[in-house]
Formats: sequence, structure tokens, C-alpha cells
Amino acid sequence: MLKTALALGRVSNLPTVWMNVLAASALTANAFGFALPTGIVFLLALAMSFFYAAGMCLNDYCDRHWDAERQPFRPIPAGKISASKVLSLSLGLFCAGFALLLLAPSARGVIAACGLAALIVAYDFLHKKHWATVLLMALTRLGVYLVAAFALTGSATTAVVVMGLIQCAYTLLVTVVARLENHKSGGYGFPVIPWMIACMGLVDGIALSILLSPWWLLAGIVTLVLTRWGQKYVRGD
Repeated sequence: MLKTALALGRVSNLPTVWMNVLAASALTANAFGFALPTGIVFLLALAMSFFYAAGMCLNDYCDRHWDAERQPFRPIPAGKISASKVLSLSLGLFCAGFALLLLAPSARGVIAACGLAALIVAYDFLHKKHWATVLLMALTRLGVYLVAAFALTGSATTAVVVMGLIQCAYTLLVTVVARLENHKSGGYGFPVIPWMIACMGLVDGIALSILLSPWWLLAGIVTLVLTRWGQKYVRGD
């Protein structure tokens, strides 16, 4: 059951979410002139991990009929777990994420999280119906930055918004490439999407190494390595 839950939540990709939260927190702390609050950053990273896993579970629930025809290895069509349990798991993870955000310094983080949750749910229910929903997926990455920043101080600096928009554009690129792969017989013959997802943390690391300190590049590299290592055990696409 644990392996099934990890597969549903695409947990191998979580280091990229942690790096997003860390980037937003570091930029916010630098702008407001306080030290990086490691305890709060850990709490926010955990909350956003719950949101990410909840969205992935809901994605599998919404795609269960499509997956039964094209991706029978997914947990629901493979018979490893029922669709109703996956839906319950998704709702539980969303609730856990909101509960953690209530402990953050600013209640505005919860308000921002409502917007993020709405984007995730809209994408999961609509993404097989219209190609333009890739924009919703891209905006969810921006949402992670905004939730982290608002939860810390009740506002988002220009640097946080710009960093979030850069990841938004990168996520849009990943989503478009993934959709093209779905229409390509045999795929690309190389794990393009897992590598692109793993590089999300590196994008943050490069940006922070320019804006704050070269040491942040190391954090980006560590995120890339952790994500690729995790993807060996749990599929990230």
C-alpha cells in the first residue's frame, strides 16, 4: 500500500517543490531583511508537498478511464487501489496541507492556497478536454511561490513573482513536451520528461546563485540529483 501511495503522489518529484518553497522563502527573507526561518520553511515545504501529492492523486482519479486504455500500469487501472480510496486520499492530503498553513506566520498563505487548490482541481478535471489547460498546470508552480511568500509575510515581492513566472514558463514547456510525447509512437526513447522535471530545482538554484549567493547553485544541483534518484524507484511522469 505504501508503494502505491508513493506512486500516486509522484513523491520522487517532491524535491523540486521543496526547492520552490526554499527559493520563495530565501527571496522573501532577503527582501525583508530577516534570517531564513528554517522551521517555517520546513512547515511550508511539507504543506506544499501535501498539495502536490493531493493534486497527483486527483489527477489519477480523473484520468482513471483514460489510463485504463493507455497507461494500465497506473495504480487504479492496475487494481492496486480503488478510485474512491484515491479520491479520499486526495481530499485528506489537501486538508493536511491547509491545516499546516494555519500554523504559518500569516493567514494570507491560506487564502493564496485556496487559489492554488482551485487551479489544481480545475486542471485535473479539465486537462483531457482542452489543450489550453496546460496554462493551469503552469500556474500551479507560480502558486507554490505565492503561497510560500504570503504565508511568511502576507505579501509577495517582485523577485518572488518573477521567479515564480520563470518556473511557470518552464512548467508550461514541460507540459507541452509531455503532450507531444503522448502523440509520438514509442515516445522519445529517452526519459525527457523526468529529466526536465528534475531540472526544475536547478532553475531555482541558478537564479538564486545570481541573485543571492553562488552557494545556492549547490542546492539546485542537490535537488536535481535527489529527484533523479527518487525517479529510479517512483515514476515522476
